[in-house]
Amino acid sequence: LLSLPPQKPRSELVRTSLRLLTSSAFRLQSECRKALPVESGPGTDIQLVTQQVIQCAYDIAKAAKQLVTITTKENNN
Repeated sequence: LLSLPPQKPRSELVRTSLRLLTSSAFRLQSECRKALPVESGPGTDIQLVTQQVIQCAYDIAKAAKQLVTITTKENNN
């Protein structure tokens, strides 16, 4: 998904959406690691990790929607 937009987008809105997409993807990866049986220790709050995973997934969907909306508007102009 990150390879689709131009490497140096001119639009600040595109850059902001890409930053949100990238940071959320890295956060999602980190949170998912915490849920692995090997990584999760006795002090791991699985409910909190699950909430964080859901939030990351939401942020990724939000950024993807922003990119689609921006791209659609730019292509129609």
